[in-house]
Amino acid sequence: MAEDQRNARIFGVLFIITFLTSIPAVALFQPVLDDPAAYIAGGGKDNQIYLGALLELLLIIANVGTAVVLYPIVRRQNELLAIGYVTARVIECVFLAGGIIFVLGVVSLRQDSPDAADLAVSLAALKDWTFLFGPGFIVPFGNGLILGYLMYSSGLVPRRMAWLGLIGGPLLLFGNIGVLFDWWEQTSAAGLLVAPEFLWELSLGIYAAVWGFRKDAPILSARSTMGPQTDAG
Repeated sequence: MAEDQRNARIFGVLFIITFLTSIPAVALFQPVLDDPAAYIAGGGKDNQIYLGALLELLLIIANVGTAVVLYPIVRRQNELLAIGYVTARVIECVFLAGGIIFVLGVVSLRQDSPDAADLAVSLAALKDWTFLFGPGFIVPFGNGLILGYLMYSSGLVPRRMAWLGLIGGPLLLFGNIGVLFDWWEQTSAAGLLVAPEFLWELSLGIYAAVWGFRKDAPILSARSTMGPQTDAG
């Protein structure tokens, strides 16, 4: 159980790191995303964009890390969903990596082709699409429904907390579907619908980092009393 609790705290710290990297990165990218044509025509803030790209790279590492350290524990509850969570994290990170390249592409245009305003606008739009389809559509399934269900069914965290993920995931998905079909702006209704998912991920990260997982969770007590379980051939 000591190893499980160590992994639980690593999981929590990594989840907190995802907040500490993703939120500043979005703010640092704003000069490019708000007006890419003006960015490549003006003085630019390339170092600011590079810092944002570095933070998103650290976000990718932390995202994958949360799935890797959690997998040995939650696979005892449901191996298919555990693999599904790892897969969701990887797919999310593929979209994040694509977004980094598109933003850096705008920086390259400012340095090499400052008159290519239309291309800069297109690259910034592609960055927005990667955000919508990565964190916008994959996270509700991965961090919301899959992780929420695994935490609820295993009892690793208080079940009332896990309900935030089970509710927040579908709400976030619905909000981003509305953005996709232009029912509302990202900052309006979708911004309100993201709140339960945001609270779920933040509370989960803090809980795991500070307290670890609940010691009376069946999959932890089974591990401590029976040792590693293997699937029958």
